[in-house]
Amino acid sequence: MQLSEAADGATRTPGSIQVIERMMSLLDALAAAPDAASLKHLAGATELHPSTAHRILAAMCNARFVERQDAGNYRLGIRLLELGNIVKSRINVREVALPFMQALHEQIGEAINLGTRHDDEIVYLERTSSGRALVRVVYLVGGRAPLHLTSLGKLFLAADGTQKVRDYARRTGLPGKTPHSLTTLEALEKELDKVRRHGIAYDDEEAEIGLKCVAAPIHDDEGQVIAALSVSAPADRHNLDWARQVLETANAVSHALGYVQPRA
Repeated sequence: MQLSEAADGATRTPGSIQVIERMMSLLDALAAAPDAASLKHLAGATELHPSTAHRILAAMCNARFVERQDAGNYRLGIRLLELGNIVKSRINVREVALPFMQALHEQIGEAINLGTRHDDEIVYLERTSSGRALVRVVYLVGGRAPLHLTSLGKLFLAADGTQKVRDYARRTGLPGKTPHSLTTLEALEKELDKVRRHGIAYDDEEAEIGLKCVAAPIHDDEGQVIAALSVSAPADRHNLDWARQVLETANAVSHALGYVQPRA
């Protein structure tokens, strides 16, 4: 029995669908095993008869979804890694994040921003409109801003080491836009320390007078910060509860990208 045959038959007979379900249960059992697993262990974990499990495992070995070792143990195969890399290369963080952004927008009713880093700037990838009378917003989709002037950008700087932050300050000179902008290395480092401790970042009218933002990071499956979400609104509408909501939403996007948060 080949995997392709089972897949083709899945549209024809309930029995073929059952075979695929059993294949998936065996893959789940192999994924849960810390090391290579024996046929006895896999049969027990999936509640399959050993002969049934052996037959299905043989088909998966032929397709390289599973590898059989000399001792008769099994482990996940290299084909899964190949397919995983294909999926990862085709993931668009904007497409993944957008439904979560829209849900958060419905809860809060304010603008939700998605941004990523490019060199020393934050680049805005997506934005939901607040639907209210808006304060003037400088940075729209495709817009750029220095990292230290935005809540989104501060998250990327916080992920850098001390020396990289100092290099950034030296390269850019930390230009300001408002009296609230962080224009000294000392002030920036103090702010980034808070970001690292709390996992969220704020823009307190630092890019634009009258506009406040709160942001949380989005991690990929390797734990790297690849994007960030923020809520922006006029200062008189800013709500402290948004920090929790934007963090929960960013964590949900990270999870959808394959990130597994370390246990406390």
